[in-house]
Amino acid sequence: MESLVLMNAYLLPLTGGVLLGLSAMWLLLSLGRIAGISGIAWGSLAGPERVWRTLFLVGLLLGGLVTHNVIGQPVPAESTAPLWLIVASGLLVGLGTRMGGGCTSGHGVCGLGRRSPRSLVATLTFMTLGVITVFVMQSLMGAAV
Repeated sequence: MESLVLMNAYLLPLTGGVLLGLSAMWLLLSLGRIAGISGIAWGSLAGPERVWRTLFLVGLLLGGLVTHNVIGQPVPAESTAPLWLIVASGLLVGLGTRMGGGCTSGHGVCGLGRRSPRSLVATLTFMTLGVITVFVMQSLMGAAV
């Protein structure tokens, strides 16, 4: 029974990772585009390619909803963080993706798969600063992070 619970704990993330990789590969092979979500989101606001970009983003959202309804697991939609912290965090992430020339999906999923040295540096930076941020936030806010 324990092995079944363990398998289920890994099955959804593994399936999600495989589907993410396949969708990134499909986008690269069919349109010659990198599946960097920040670039896709930015390009969906204006420009000649906004239709496919908007459809891609809608597909991500619908995929999550379909998965939730099929599997029936609760979606964590509540945050205990104050609104100002959520807004500030979003702005910092947006600034970081512009400064870093892409986001974790563009660099980590697609860039590393293409053996891009720039993406390796960006991904190592994301991971290192993420670990540092967790330790700093835990020391400031306690174990709630």
